[in-house]
Amino acid sequence: MRVVFAGNDVWSVPSLRALASSRHEVVLTCTRSPRPARRGKGTVPTPVAAAATELELPLLEVDTILSGDGRMALERSAPDVLVVVAYGELLPPDILAIPSRGAVNMHFSLLPRYRGAGPVQHALLDGCTETGVTTMLLDEGMDTGPILRSLPVAIDLTEDAGTLGARLALLGAGLLGDTLEDFASGTERLLVQDESLATYGGKLTASDRRIDWGASAASILQRVRAFAPDPGATTTFRGQAVKVLATSLAAAPPEIAPSVTPGSIITAAGEDLVVAAGKGGAVSILALAPAGKAHMNARSFLAGYHPRPQEESFGAADTRAVPGDNPSPSEG
Repeated sequence: MRVVFAGNDVWSVPSLRALASSRHEVVLTCTRSPRPARRGKGTVPTPVAAAATELELPLLEVDTILSGDGRMALERSAPDVLVVVAYGELLPPDILAIPSRGAVNMHFSLLPRYRGAGPVQHALLDGCTETGVTTMLLDEGMDTGPILRSLPVAIDLTEDAGTLGARLALLGAGLLGDTLEDFASGTERLLVQDESLATYGGKLTASDRRIDWGASAASILQRVRAFAPDPGATTTFRGQAVKVLATSLAAAPPEIAPSVTPGSIITAAGEDLVVAAGKGGAVSILALAPAGKAHMNARSFLAGYHPRPQEESFGAADTRAVPGDNPSPSEG
């Protein structure tokens, strides 16, 4: 089959590589235009653009395929199938009608759960123990089209959004390959989504990343995992923004008096940076990044900042996001 691929994120790349090595022909790869690099150092292409160049695939870097050069290139390509993975643009019916066999999306959840943006992050925020990948035939709704194939995936408690998303991207690439073989042989089966089970993740904002130290220790861990390694959950220390990148439940939680304010530093010695959470819980911070500083482990933070247990705390009133944050992957 003739396939046009549309994607932007690093999580799109395994699917593009799988298509490039399949018996189908990738006649065009669509991705957004390069963005300005930090500190004015030129522009940066998307991971999909870099992979397409390496694979010597036809490449179009354009901000939209809904109109202009993007739409014309899509029409000229005369695809049998349009494959969409982490592209981040809702496609209207007139675009979906261009490929003769339809448009297939690989989504990072078990639809109809977590439709929309950020399904990996939302699954971790909610403390799910299972998620998955789904291929679906796109329609004009937000991830509402019929399901083609799905694959349940257990979530390991050690995984954050980065490691889980990367694993789902690889599994999803295989699922996408199987889906296209179904199309090629005419054996695809469509399963209408059960609307009664539908949930929507929704776009995540800087406020979603802020750690509420008054929450339970378990929910704080979920929030940190959901935004690690980038852009990171945020808190403050000595009035400055800090990204918290890895945490665990305190191995031997100290006895915390009811009067201790959540966010207070309980232990700061050796490799142990333990912070009071809500309901008498405690969280060990394992990795963090103060504003303008490189990522560091707890030992390095303690050596550099010498926090005072019982006297200092994380999460003061200033909860601004860390300047220069990158957005979360838009893998919907």
